[in-house]
Amino acid sequence: MTEQMQRYSVIEDKRKREIVLLRGRGCVYKKCTFCDYYLDSCKDEAANFAINKAALDKVSGMYGDLEVINSGSVFELDSTTLDYINTLGKAKGINTLHFEAHYLYRNQIPTLREKFRDFDLKMKLGLETFDYNLRENVLRKGIAESNPQVIADGFDEVNLLFGLSGQSVESMQRDMRLALDYFERVCVNIMCDNTTAVKPDEKVIGEFMQHIYPKYIDNQRVDILVNNTDFGVGD
Repeated sequence: MTEQMQRYSVIEDKRKREIVLLRGRGCVYKKCTFCDYYLDSCKDEAANFAINKAALDKVSGMYGDLEVINSGSVFELDSTTLDYINTLGKAKGINTLHFEAHYLYRNQIPTLREKFRDFDLKMKLGLETFDYNLRENVLRKGIAESNPQVIADGFDEVNLLFGLSGQSVESMQRDMRLALDYFERVCVNIMCDNTTAVKPDEKVIGEFMQHIYPKYIDNQRVDILVNNTDFGVGD
């Protein structure tokens, strides 16, 4: 699976940027009931860096904006990869960097910001939903906080997940409203079938496409991924 991954792409819609999908040692959490992305991981740091360098070497700096994702958190990338991102970003004239992290790493974000102090660093949180019961009792995200302002502290951008049983037009609209109130940018992911027991709810997806999608598709602060490869990376 890993060798077939598309790991570099250019996002030409809305906030134009380059994006790389890197490989780390693996998500330390691994309790989210809906996620199997952690399969794209390896404990061999040298092998990871070889894959990561190949993807990063395709970065041109064309928009001065680079999004770095991996199947886990940025803190699970090896130090050589992080140093290379820092060096490459400066050489290519990157002004803005985007990283992702699980909420459990929130206290380490200030140190990361210092390491990448030469960039406008945007941290993205995989929240999935503000609905505490769905998020913690069904999805098992491990975010024991319900106050949106507290959740957003230290983060700039957020991932939401729609297309799940238990969601409604009203709950998705509430998620969008809160996300835009507390974060600079929102990335909406539609649940795709994977190896987990959590499956897409086609009725909810239909309601999203009818009522939510038309309202936000042209919003410059909102990315909507109907398929998880819509950014051009993954397999």
